[in-house]
Amino acid sequence: MDGQISPRSQHILKVLIESYIRDGQPVGSKQLAGGSGLDLSSSTVRNVLADLEARGLVRAPHTSAGRVPTSRGYRVFVDSLLTVQPVTSDNVRQIAQRLAPGASLKQIAATVSSALSGLTSMAGLVMVPGGMPQRLRHIEFLSLSGNQVLVILVINDREVQNLIIETPRRYSEAELTQAANYLNQQFAGQTLSGVRSRLLHELRQAREQMDSLMQSAITMAERVFEPDEVIDKARDCVIAGQTNLMGFDELSDVARLRGLFEAFHQKREVLSLLDRAAYDGQGVRIFIGEESGHDLFSDCSLVTSTYQVDGEVLGLVGIIGPTRMAYDQVIPIVDVTARLVSAALNPADQPL
Repeated sequence: MDGQISPRSQHILKVLIESYIRDGQPVGSKQLAGGSGLDLSSSTVRNVLADLEARGLVRAPHTSAGRVPTSRGYRVFVDSLLTVQPVTSDNVRQIAQRLAPGASLKQIAATVSSALSGLTSMAGLVMVPGGMPQRLRHIEFLSLSGNQVLVILVINDREVQNLIIETPRRYSEAELTQAANYLNQQFAGQTLSGVRSRLLHELRQAREQMDSLMQSAITMAERVFEPDEVIDKARDCVIAGQTNLMGFDELSDVARLRGLFEAFHQKREVLSLLDRAAYDGQGVRIFIGEESGHDLFSDCSLVTSTYQVDGEVLGLVGIIGPTRMAYDQVIPIVDVTARLVSAALNPADQPL
């Protein structure tokens, strides 16, 4: 969190966000002055709001003098100001009772996604592996005519996939060999979803520090590992309660809903986002608004947590809803659900 934000500003930001999450209405200085619990005048609160707006933490809608949080404001709130509420024993029992002993992972995924949707009135999802994880063993590039390159991928031990990609310029055979050597060094042995996650998250952010060879290799790899190109049978996701999102005003635009439902149907963008969450490691991960990297989800937040089998992360459970969600309730529900799924898949584990 920005160390220059005073405790008073933090408190006002917290009160503003909690009010907006609760009521869905822009919050004005008079309301904050009266409801912040601090002995402040409206003019003092206006000055604080102006500073928060200058920092990109709140914004003023065109139709209102009040303020609403930005994605960055929500991030500060979630990381530094949030007071998480304990999950009720009734909610834990509701989920645990629906996890039938001996159920398959697909059955568990359907049950859990529906349970999460019901508990939160948002879209619940579970990411599951579709079979043996597909790992990249080797990659080669061969120059074709123009800017076309033939890509030869060896996946797992025997599967070979060939595809043709268009590159920004024509590469020499030496450049293609160097790029392939670099990618084999970086990615050999990783799952395709892991490769895709690194390209989306870690390496793309560090591109400015890369030399020309690395930049060229990553540019080609991004084209190779687009979800539509390489067939990755290693994961799928089960989504329930998508129509719940129609009940939120900020998501009710017909064009936006159509795009969201198409994304839920195709699953490519959802799986891409889940790949990033899984690559970040165990536990709870949260993407707020623009952090997703997908315009379709710019008004949404994704809260996920990993579940494990024999100590290895197998998949994710999560919630997709508006950025104006009750994070204090959603985060612990998602976390506890992931733990219950892990317990159901590991009979030796003790229930929560």
